[in-house]
Amino acid sequence: MPTRFLPYAKVLVHLLCLVPLFVLLQRYRSGALALDADPVSTITHFTGNWALWLLLVSLAVTPLRRVSPQLSNLIRFRRMLGLYAFLYATLHLATYVFLFSGYDVQAAMDGLRAGHPGVVWENFKLIWPTMLGDVQKRPFIQVGLFSWVILLLLALTSPTFVLRAMGGKNWQRLHYWVYAAAVAACVHFWWLVKAGVRTPWKDTAVLAVLLGARVAWKALDNRRKAGLVASRAA
Repeated sequence: MPTRFLPYAKVLVHLLCLVPLFVLLQRYRSGALALDADPVSTITHFTGNWALWLLLVSLAVTPLRRVSPQLSNLIRFRRMLGLYAFLYATLHLATYVFLFSGYDVQAAMDGLRAGHPGVVWENFKLIWPTMLGDVQKRPFIQVGLFSWVILLLLALTSPTFVLRAMGGKNWQRLHYWVYAAAVAACVHFWWLVKAGVRTPWKDTAVLAVLLGARVAWKALDNRRKAGLVASRAA
């Protein structure tokens, strides 16, 4: 992709990443979401799916760049895609906190309108024991939180000034954890669905291919470096 087209491409990618959110909001505003058998479950799966899909797309950037030099500019979109994956993962988590766990959203909104923001925290304290109990007894929540925490750290360290402060090697070591986040997200998906449901297999297969490509290219790079060292020594 020619460099001069990058600003327009970035705008397009931003819009494409926001389309799912706009669709969800439109379904809510039109009342179509309320007609679903379980609207909260719909939101949960919708946001979780898009978080995982965008995460996988961001991981696909590096292999695609290696396939063709003409795709080298794709690296400009990797951070953006990762941040949108974090956005949808956060919405996925927020769905659990504010809709599934029994949080009184209406009371919190009424408190804010009345000028009592403390109601938001008070309501959160009421559901905290329930949430803690869920985390302790549901492994799929534990592994999902693990994935989200990794994405949070990667999002917080994504700005360029943080990269400079950390140093390139330290920053890169931290951001390799994105693969652990993706694996944990797939495990979370498998443990979330009912027994016998094979819906996550496609996402898992894509991740397996991406991880395999990563390992293969790393092995080739190491072999190439070893060959260069041997040739220089000779």
